Amino acid sequence: MIPATSFNKRLVAVFGLGKSGLSTVRALEAGGARVVAWDDGEARRAEAAAAGVTLEDLTTRDWSDIAALVLSPGVPLTHPAPHPTVLLAQAAGVEVIGDVELFYRAARGLVPGGRIVGITGTNGKSTTTALIGHMVKRCGDNAQVGGNIGKPVLDLDMPTATTVYVIELSSYQIDLAPSFAPHVGVLLNITPDHIDRHGTIENYAAVKARLFAHQGEGDTAIIGVDDAYSASICTDVGAKRAAAVVPVSIGKTLGRGVYVLGGQLYDSVSAQTQDVGSLDGLRTLAGTHNWQNAAVAYAAGRALGYSRDKILDAFETFPGLAHRMEIVAEEDGVRYVNDSKATNADAASKALATYDNIYWIIGGKSKEGGIDTLVDYFPRLRRAYLIGAAADEFARTLDGKVDYVQSQTLDRAVEAAARDADEADSSALRVVLLSPACASFDQFANFEQRGEAFRTSVMAHLAAKGRVHA
Repeated sequence: MIPATSFNKRLVAVFGLGKSGLSTVRALEAGGARVVAWDDGEARRAEAAAAGVTLEDLTTRDWSDIAALVLSPGVPLTHPAPHPTVLLAQAAGVEVIGDVELFYRAARGLVPGGRIVGITGTNGKSTTTALIGHMVKRCGDNAQVGGNIGKPVLDLDMPTATTVYVIELSSYQIDLAPSFAPHVGVLLNITPDHIDRHGTIENYAAVKARLFAHQGEGDTAIIGVDDAYSASICTDVGAKRAAAVVPVSIGKTLGRGVYVLGGQLYDSVSAQTQDVGSLDGLRTLAGTHNWQNAAVAYAAGRALGYSRDKILDAFETFPGLAHRMEIVAEEDGVRYVNDSKATNADAASKALATYDNIYWIIGGKSKEGGIDTLVDYFPRLRRAYLIGAAADEFARTLDGKVDYVQSQTLDRAVEAAARDADEADSSALRVVLLSPACASFDQFANFEQRGEAFRTSVMAHLAAKGRVHA
C-alpha cells in the first residue's frame, strides 16, 4: 500500500466504495486522514461497514469541514450530469479528485527518477500496460502495474530503487488527476467512446490530452498519430516543447518517431533510422493493432533506458493479456481464441482483421451501432454463432451475408463452433473466436466471467475428444 499522506489530520470524503474506493479509504487512513464515505448502493455500503469504514450520507451533511472529495472513476463528474456529491463539493469550494491523484501526490517525491509510466487510449491500453509491465520485469526492474487494470494504484507497493510504476488510465481517471505528470506518457489512439460521460468526442479527446499537460524536461510523450484526434494532440504537445515527443505510426514512415511497416519495427527518434526487428510472427502480439501496442511499448522502453535487445526479448516472451485475443488452446489445426474483452465493434475488428477461417461467437448486450461497421470482415468468417440479447439484432445484420446459428448461450456456441471447425475440410488454420462486440451484462457479471466460461467450454470439448490443451 502507498499511504496517501497529503491530507494528514484532515477530513476527506470518499464517494464510491468499489475496489478502488475501499483502497482509497485504507490509503487515506494510513496517511493520517480522517475519512467519511458513502455509496449509492446498499450492498457496497454494507461491505464497507463490515470492513470498518465510517459511513455518512454525503448528500445530507455539512461540507464546511471537508478538505477534499475523492470520487470513484465510475461516478459522473460532468456528464450526463454531475453526481449530487460533486455539486455539493463544488458549492463548498472542495476539490474533487481521484485515487490516481492521491497516488501521484504521495509517490512523486519517492519514485527514483520519477519513473511512472501512464498509458491511455480508447483501445489497446490494457494489453500495452501488461506488455510494458512485462518488459520492465524482463529488463531487471521492479514493475508495479495497476490503475485501470489489476490493482488500484494505492494498493501498489511502496517504491524501491528499481521500481517503475506502470499505470493504465481511463479518461475518467485522468479527469480526476489534475496534477498527474508521468515520466513517460503514452496515448495509443482516440476513437468515439464514453461520449455519455464526456458530452462530445472533442471533450473526450481533451481529457486524454491532459495526460501530457504537466510533463516537463526529462519526460517523454509517446503518441499514436494514426487517427486525427491523437495526431492533433501530438502536434500540440510538440509545440509546447516541454517534454520529448515520440510519434508512433503503423503503416506510415515517420521522419522522426517509431513506426511499423509490414511487421518490421523502425526507430527514427535519433538522426539515423534503425531497423529494430520483426514483430511478425509474435503469437501473442498478432495483428496490426498489437504492432501499435508493441511500438509504443518499445518507445517507452527506450525512454526508460532499456536496450533494444532486451525489449525485443520481452516481446518474444510476453504471455499475452487474459481475455484479449488470448490463445487458450490449439489442437488439430483449430485455434481457440478468447477475446471476451472486445465489448464493442471497434475492439472486435482487431481480432477479425488478424485471422481468416473464423468461427465467430458473437453477442451479448449490444452497443450503439451494433456490428454494422464490421461488414468488411465478413468474408473472413466461416460461420457466426449468436448468443445473448443481441442475437436477433445481429442476425438481421448477418442475414444474406454470413451463415449463422442462433446458439443463445455461450456453451452451446462453443460446442457448435468447435464441431464445425473440427469437421471443416481445410488444411489451413481454423479459429474459434469469442469476440462478442458486446457488453456481457445480459448473461455474465463481467467480460472476465464470460472469458472464463469460454475457456471452460473449450477445455470440456477438448477433454471429450481426449486431447490435452495447448
